[in-house]
Amino acid sequence: MQRGERFPAMSPQGDDPPPPPVATAQARAGGGPVMRASQLAAIMRPELPDLAREIIAEIRARIPEYARPMDGPYGHALRTGVQQALTSFFDSVADPSAPHEQRDHVCRMLGQYEAQEGRSLDSLQAAYRIGVHVGWRRVMDVGLRCAAPSPVMSWLADAMLAYMDELASLSLQGYLEAKARSAQSQLEWRRRLLRLILERPPAPARAISELAELVGWAVPGEVTLVALEPGRVRAPELPDDALAELGGLQPHLLLPGRVTGDERDALRRALAGGRCAVGLGMPIAGAANSLRWARRALELNRAGIVGDGEVTFCEDMLVELWLLADEPLIDQLAQRRLGALLALGTLQRQRLTETFGAWLETNRTAPEMAERLHVHPQTVRYRMRALERTLGGQLSDPDARFAIELLLRAGRLRERAARGANGGPAAPD
Repeated sequence: MQRGERFPAMSPQGDDPPPPPVATAQARAGGGPVMRASQLAAIMRPELPDLAREIIAEIRARIPEYARPMDGPYGHALRTGVQQALTSFFDSVADPSAPHEQRDHVCRMLGQYEAQEGRSLDSLQAAYRIGVHVGWRRVMDVGLRCAAPSPVMSWLADAMLAYMDELASLSLQGYLEAKARSAQSQLEWRRRLLRLILERPPAPARAISELAELVGWAVPGEVTLVALEPGRVRAPELPDDALAELGGLQPHLLLPGRVTGDERDALRRALAGGRCAVGLGMPIAGAANSLRWARRALELNRAGIVGDGEVTFCEDMLVELWLLADEPLIDQLAQRRLGALLALGTLQRQRLTETFGAWLETNRTAPEMAERLHVHPQTVRYRMRALERTLGGQLSDPDARFAIELLLRAGRLRERAARGANGGPAAPD
């Protein structure tokens, strides 16, 4: 048998392989008809859905690149490829003239998909080998149960190997076609690499390293993500090892390594021309978090809450990012801890809030608090009695005091945004 043929040699009429002489003699002697490959293919039909699931599970267990959620594009491509390959093989065994255009299209598509992901064909070819191995194991089990003749089994084994070669050849065609169509392949692959690094849950390290090797990008130990305001005056000046996605509504870029204090001025100059926020330096598996924090800092900067220039560094405002990470939750906490206080009039609520803040941030003596608030000590004592009536026992509860202090700090940050929106000066922190 020559590899690359559709199947091992058959009779000119396309019949199954001839039965062995012993089996023929037994049939003539009344031993019953001899099973043909097409009959075994028919017996295999009910097995195909379960066999497809087994092959998919084995591929995902042994090839990290394919261990992605099955409801995503990877899962859909894997499921389609396995099902189509199995169906087409047994169709051809039953009828060598059966059409195979759909199978050819799927195989070429799989090759194109690998090229678009910036990988070699090694993983796909490994998946084909796993599929043949698991498929042959099932064929052997079924063949033993139905006493299929050994020549039929041998012919099927050769046919499966030839079929694997044919699938691999079709995928190679699709792979080369995809590469030939990509005029800006390096630029596009670098964008794909950035998207892969930012996947949640994180993509396998091997998938990242393979694509990085293909585009000639050295995988760093740590990365820093930068969120950019869309519609910038000019594009940022990027180093050669940066990865960037400058289009869309949320442009962003990746810088290898951490941004040190000495590098900040140079980075400000490189990013001039639009508002942006620099995330935290993180291991590459945490790149998505770095970008998430940078985007949040950009939102807060736009609202006038943090930062006072074009470039905002998350490193300088970790507490602010934490306090305002979930504003609806802050509102819920405020309703539970400060509900009675929020029900007071605006002026009374403001005075009591300022007094409570001074109480938390000083040694809690009336003279010291009065000096901070620019009021008489007796006024401080009056306000503290009002706070005790309003908040109940929360003043003596450490957990409650801690929660209220967080709420007061978050409230002051929000006041900065409100003043900025009204055209007034931002309140100091």
